[in-house]
Amino acid sequence: MSKNPESVSLCPLNSAADPEPEPLCIFGTGDMGRSLGQRLLQSGYRVVFGSRTPHSCGPLPPGTQVMSHSAAAQSATLVFNCVHREHYGFLETLAPQLKGKVLVDVSNNPKRNLYPEANAEHLQRLVPGAHVVKAFNTLSAWTLQNGPADANRQVYLCGNSAEAKQAVAEIATKLGFTVLDRGSLSAAGELEDFPLQLFPEWRLPLRVAVGLTAFFYLYLLTRIVIYAYVQKGDDISFRLMVSLANKVFPIVSLIMLALCYLPGVIAAFLQLYRGTKYRRFPDWLDRWMLCRKQLGLLALAFAFLHVFYTLIIPQRYYVRNKLTANAISLIRENKTSPFESTMAWRNDSYLALGILGFGLFVLLGITSLPSVSNALSWREFNFVQSKLGYLTLFFCTFHTYLYGWNKFLRPSSYPWYTLPGYMLCLIVPTVVLVLKLLLLVPCVDRSLTRIRRGWDRTDKAEDSEKSLLT
Repeated sequence: MSKNPESVSLCPLNSAADPEPEPLCIFGTGDMGRSLGQRLLQSGYRVVFGSRTPHSCGPLPPGTQVMSHSAAAQSATLVFNCVHREHYGFLETLAPQLKGKVLVDVSNNPKRNLYPEANAEHLQRLVPGAHVVKAFNTLSAWTLQNGPADANRQVYLCGNSAEAKQAVAEIATKLGFTVLDRGSLSAAGELEDFPLQLFPEWRLPLRVAVGLTAFFYLYLLTRIVIYAYVQKGDDISFRLMVSLANKVFPIVSLIMLALCYLPGVIAAFLQLYRGTKYRRFPDWLDRWMLCRKQLGLLALAFAFLHVFYTLIIPQRYYVRNKLTANAISLIRENKTSPFESTMAWRNDSYLALGILGFGLFVLLGITSLPSVSNALSWREFNFVQSKLGYLTLFFCTFHTYLYGWNKFLRPSSYPWYTLPGYMLCLIVPTVVLVLKLLLLVPCVDRSLTRIRRGWDRTDKAEDSEKSLLT
């Protein structure tokens, strides 16, 4: 026990040890404060906690000290503020102890626009003598406890003092994080909004996935289940759970895979039309290209569902009953089903393309992981995501063509004059593949390559005008 009545030592200090460095102070003993303290201890820092109740603040990391707010503020030159904004009142009374010190605000709000100014700006007004830095608020307590092994987590910070930001950046780097400086303290509001975003890059892909799923499910429900009930009086509503779902999943997967590569093709033709790469794409095309990774991962998820549902088909009661009834019928009639070589080729080719397409699809998903993509050079990453990506689209598209085969010639394939789902899903990927083939034509590819290397059609026009004048 320390002789100082305001201080409680949680671990006896070794008097024979070398002189210890100046401690870092943490206000707040909640999850965030404890996790940050633990991480700082693991990185070699001394840590002092400031609490309203030093003797009854709950378990803290061994090796730290807990003091009153005033004593803790006096013992350190850098203070982490891990308390909520509604409890900032005590900080105003500590203005003399915090004068000239670095005060790191780690707080967040439960929702946006809750206060007229950012927490860090409010804190700077309460303690004008301190150098307030907004940092570490985009990290969770779990991340701080476990810590990134490859420094792939980013710490955003902002503040009005370059020296204060440098001190915080050094600590963040030593903890294993990468640091991004967002400028002055006026950017604190933007940093405080980061943790409140809910899958911002996934919103458009999720909307596309949900929209396509709902549309094709209702479309196939109408042309298969409802049509059979209305026209024939057959109740096949049991198909809603597996059969119908297993038709929707591959349709949505193929369309979303094609949507990953369609914006790149559109961008290429736009550059050819403009004759330059230095003009911005339309905003809708920019947003589309930025969410291609999410579109691809959702497409892969639907492909996995299609594979799993296909594997359970032999387990279904309907399939087993139908196979048994067909076998009994052939036995009674003393017949055998003739072997068709064409159908065997078609079926094996259909399965082979599906397996190859899914295998490449999984490879695309694996290489999109940060831990894998960071280990690849740009040429390797581009080869997998572009060239193998188009090959994946080709395999999956022709897998669907082989599924359809000659069904489009049968009148029974068009109930209520509606097209089969597989025909509708082939439109987008076929357009993408045809446009990509056009871009591979030597003269077109040569022009596009020159443009992407910096050639500008306006430069050529200016050179022609100069030559005429000369």
